[in-house]
Amino acid sequence: MSSPESVRRVQADSPWEETIGFARAVAAGDRVLVSGTMPLVGGVLQGEGDPYEQTLAAFRNALDALRKFDLGVESVIRTRMYLTHARDVDEVGRAHKELFDAVRPAATLVVVSGFVDSRVLVEVEVEAFRGADAT
Repeated sequence: MSSPESVRRVQADSPWEETIGFARAVAAGDRVLVSGTMPLVGGVLQGEGDPYEQTLAAFRNALDALRKFDLGVESVIRTRMYLTHARDVDEVGRAHKELFDAVRPAATLVVVSGFVDSRVLVEVEVEAFRGADAT
């Protein structure tokens, strides 16, 4: 089990991090967990109405959080994708494959009823492993 000294948290620019009280990403031991991440950059929605572009933007935001721990896509071991419409599965899957095909993380895709911002079609989570042997 990790000691409090081995836990590190990073913030991003989400307005909800302060109001809700969470970190964008938390590293504990060899694992880094990235919170639910929307396709917002500087508070501006990316790819409005386009599930493929929103998925890419959301995962890029999550991968940016991993970079604060000197990790990249090769360290990703699990992804979760939440989307508001089953019709978007193929486009969300296409974006996921484009980003993660070489590393093939465990993945979950769930259809949900909605998000805080109704324009958002996709939210993602990422888990990474930063141990010596991530293969």
